[in-house]
Amino acid sequence: MNALIYVAFGTVFGWVLSRGGAADYDYIQGMFLFTNFQLYGIIGTAVLVTAPGLWLLKRRGRTAFGAALTVKPKPRHPGNVVGGVLFGVGWSITGMCPGPILVNVGEGKLYALGALAGALVGAALFGVLYERFPARLRLPALQVGTGDG
Repeated sequence: MNALIYVAFGTVFGWVLSRGGAADYDYIQGMFLFTNFQLYGIIGTAVLVTAPGLWLLKRRGRTAFGAALTVKPKPRHPGNVVGGVLFGVGWSITGMCPGPILVNVGEGKLYALGALAGALVGAALFGVLYERFPARLRLPALQVGTGDG
């Protein structure tokens, strides 16, 4: 049952991204070139809506479905800067970050398949090469698992 709820929320989220222009290449490029400020408003609105909800969930200590919730701060290290730069460069070049990649694929935009392939190859390379970088970038040990905690 939870899977259907997640699919429903994902579908609504994708529709909102599509209708708001957050999956449109020209809007993304306009944002990075500072010629179109619509996406800054969308991102700001998302922060203003999400922050109080997350604060309430953390204060309550339970998810909306009642499961226990603990939020641990993520470690800070130089790898965050390297990863952020790589993410930003990829976002600027393709006009897509992970959510909009799937939105664009769903809209039938063939060039999004190239971005999806690049994201998958990049994730695979990250997994394979991660162990080479912890000493140089003071990275934490890679934790492999299902993501369930």
